[in-house]
Amino acid sequence: MENFQIPKAYEPQEAEAELYRYWVENGLFIAQAEAPGKPFCMVIPPPNVTGTLHMGHALNTTLQDILWRYFRMQGRNALWVPGTDHAGIATQNVVERMLAQEGLTRQQLGREKFIEKVWEWRAKYGGIIINQLKRLGASCDWSRERFTMDEGLSRAVREVFVRLHEEGLIYRGDYIINWCPRCLTALSDLEVEHDLHDGGLYHIRYPLVEGEGGVTVATTRPETMLGDTAVAVHPDDPRYQGLAGKAVHLPLAGRTIPIIADPYVDQSFGTGALKITPAHDFNDFEIGRRHGLPAIKVMDNEGRMNDQAGVYRGLDRAAARSKILEDLEALGLLGKTEKYQHNVGHCYRCKT
Repeated sequence: MENFQIPKAYEPQEAEAELYRYWVENGLFIAQAEAPGKPFCMVIPPPNVTGTLHMGHALNTTLQDILWRYFRMQGRNALWVPGTDHAGIATQNVVERMLAQEGLTRQQLGREKFIEKVWEWRAKYGGIIINQLKRLGASCDWSRERFTMDEGLSRAVREVFVRLHEEGLIYRGDYIINWCPRCLTALSDLEVEHDLHDGGLYHIRYPLVEGEGGVTVATTRPETMLGDTAVAVHPDDPRYQGLAGKAVHLPLAGRTIPIIADPYVDQSFGTGALKITPAHDFNDFEIGRRHGLPAIKVMDNEGRMNDQAGVYRGLDRAAARSKILEDLEALGLLGKTEKYQHNVGHCYRCKT
């Protein structure tokens, strides 16, 4: 003992690894269903296998560890279930970036080979993440470790959703969502980043079906007009009194659509008349539901015009915009075009 010296600084690798190994080897984190004590169970918010843990994970994990140890010390039968999340699209993106460094795309690789690459990534980073959690001293029951694509876990998710559906608590229906045409996935509102873009505000005249004249709408997205199912005006707007209930010709589409009155319309924006495209605008979708309007989707999942777009089918949305403006001008239905700066949503992953 006379040669023993206390280190000048704490060396965690000297003490923590040995202590943690003792805890795990002696099963101190394993919960038994039949053990005494009131049960306490929590599931780790599974870290994405898109990389390694960061400081946010360290804080989150520490708070969970405090909870487990607090209830364990109270005599509760405590269980902390660990696992990792496949984070499908996010993982796909990081694997695609890795392939790009090799000059490859997922399309060139093919579905089967690409899936193999994703599983290789999961094996590598899933293991790193679990080891990081252990290095933090997390008191998880590692005998119950799960991955969100495990067969048992997938079955459990299906079982829960089926039960909720049978109990009438969830239902399936059409609804407008954020969609990335490159990642080919839905996005939550939190996953959409809005950036200011210089664009145009295009004035388009929709001729009345009966009588002379028409209604001019102003839009930043003329390509969506092919999916219009109404034109809306404010019920108190003196410029459009008596027009609600009448119909207009939808240029380029060969359809007639109604004029409706709705208080959502901003009388001071553009012309005060709003084209309603329920399948391609969140506000229009709600107006469409209020008035029982159909929702006509005119683009496919990759942002190209579909069969509902008639002669414009197959065109990318940007190319369709140029062609539609050209055709409207030829028909004498395109009014003034104003420069207009507006917020455009982008996918937070790939910026499309």
